[in-house]
Amino acid sequence: MTAELSHARSPADEPILRVEHVRTYFPIRSGLMQRTTGWVKAVDDVSFQIAEGETLGLVGESGCGKTTLGRTILRLIPATSGRILFRGEDVLAMSSGRLKRLRREMQIVFQDPDGSLNPRLRVGTIVGEPIKVHGLATGDALRRRVGSLLERCGLSPSAAERYPHEFSGGQRQRIGIARALAVEPTFIVCDEPTSALDVSIQSSILNLLRDLQDEFSLSLLFISHDMAVVHHMCDRIAVMYGGEIVEQGERDEVLRRPTHTYTKALLSAVPEADPRKKNRRSPDAEVGAATA
Repeated sequence: MTAELSHARSPADEPILRVEHVRTYFPIRSGLMQRTTGWVKAVDDVSFQIAEGETLGLVGESGCGKTTLGRTILRLIPATSGRILFRGEDVLAMSSGRLKRLRREMQIVFQDPDGSLNPRLRVGTIVGEPIKVHGLATGDALRRRVGSLLERCGLSPSAAERYPHEFSGGQRQRIGIARALAVEPTFIVCDEPTSALDVSIQSSILNLLRDLQDEFSLSLLFISHDMAVVHHMCDRIAVMYGGEIVEQGERDEVLRRPTHTYTKALLSAVPEADPRKKNRRSPDAEVGAATA
């Protein structure tokens, strides 16, 4: 096997990402000696897989462990146990050098475009930094590449000379997407990429992500709490509650015929678009959500 990661597609029967029994626990410390007295089970025995070119929607309420799971997959947060296989290789067992090369294949678009962009750096530096780190381009070639990425994400190449605070929230998220694409990844974690944006511009960002997915053959883990967004973006859905996956399956199957009470509660809580219709929340779903 060569030192560099291959961009060749996996065999048809082999998913690009396989998560097996992953747990991410955080210690609870107390007392003068700060001894560990318990554990917060943010992610607890989670398993799923994502095929080449597929979008898996990971849905659930705030605090259920969605973001922790996404960052654990990228090894931004250490896992307690389990296996994360990317193209058949265990991400959790990789050396630091191997992990650096993996960063070219696996990227993330953060929820908050304000907090994810360094306000002291120009946009060209922000987008170009990963290109330089991985030795993909320098000088004029780097500037052309950055300009092309910005343009593909709906911004002018001249935006490279400006600072993040000079842009709107939607434009800043486009910068974040350009940065994620800079190293030509094949898998991206989208961590609620539109939840911090105005409703009026959310659709443009979602459509951009779908277009980029088709253009660059991307596989996505799309984290969200918005069922309408998940319906628009995803091929399959995994529902997360209390650190566990309680239901997963094909998008239409889960949305039309949910089997778990928590999934039913999420769906019944979606506002009804027609004001003449009442959104009738299932009592069983409420009880299930409270006790699951």
